[in-house]
Amino acid sequence: MLSITRRLAFGLVATAALVLPALPASAQTKLKWAHVYETSEPFHTQSVWAAQEIAKRTNNRYQIDVYPASQLGKESDINQGLSLGTVDMIISGPSFAARSYPPVGIGYYPYVFRDASHLIAFAKSDIFKELSAGYTEKTGHNMVALTYYGIRHTSTNKPFKTCAEMKGLKIRVPDAPAYLAMPRSCGANTTPIAFAEVYLALQNGTVDAQENPLTTIEAKKFFEVQKHIVLTGHIVDHLATILSKQLWSKLSDEDKKIFSTVAQEAAIRATAEIQAKEKELVETFKQKGLTITEVNKDEFKETVMKSVSVESLGYRKSDYDKIQALKSEGM
Repeated sequence: MLSITRRLAFGLVATAALVLPALPASAQTKLKWAHVYETSEPFHTQSVWAAQEIAKRTNNRYQIDVYPASQLGKESDINQGLSLGTVDMIISGPSFAARSYPPVGIGYYPYVFRDASHLIAFAKSDIFKELSAGYTEKTGHNMVALTYYGIRHTSTNKPFKTCAEMKGLKIRVPDAPAYLAMPRSCGANTTPIAFAEVYLALQNGTVDAQENPLTTIEAKKFFEVQKHIVLTGHIVDHLATILSKQLWSKLSDEDKKIFSTVAQEAAIRATAEIQAKEKELVETFKQKGLTITEVNKDEFKETVMKSVSVESLGYRKSDYDKIQALKSEGM
């Protein structure tokens, strides 16, 4: 009886030995990808596409779960999560990355980009590679793609066409130096109201105006309590796809290429969606009875540069000059 038991035990061990070598090939690495945007927005839908595409191109060696709408924390939280190991990948405004490495926030300086195609050229340029390399050297995290978020314009109940006509305008602006630069340079009174309270503040007259991309003006229904949209185009807003130091260090060179390539493809797809939506919205807002006003952006740009230098915001003039020299390109 004892010999039968031993034979069975040896058989089980032998069977386990046969099975074990197959485990690494079928094992799946689970990753968390976080952002603060709604599930209906391209930043989420294209992240889900990218997660599925990475799984496909790596023979399902990676399962990436995408967490939208601040499920894993506010934007500052998920940026911190890269270092804490609570997230593996994020999509976030480079202004948060700039808290660790200021030069990477140069894209938020007013009028540094002429339009979306200029931003796209920057995303493919050597200067972006240099800036992202500096961020990696500082933090260990890798910024692998940029996605167009939209051009920030001003919705207002007090129309203006020149920088000087903004003097005294009560405007809600995020409490960050780059966002404050244009309105303050033009003499507006800036108020950093919480984003969730902006609609009510516009409705009851606490502020006269706010600034955001057209897609945000539509999504948050600011058009219901605003009479005018002035196409100030002061910041070409964008988001970065960032992989954590821990994840990057574990990826093979082949997988690093797959992750980077797919992230860039997803950024291009989302960018195209946002651009198409913006073109539609100008006409949509006109149909809703809003007045759309174009301005001489060069005048606004000159005023900002005289009032707030590139260096004063922690950026480098040499980077600014390189970006200005880039030729815009299409998708």
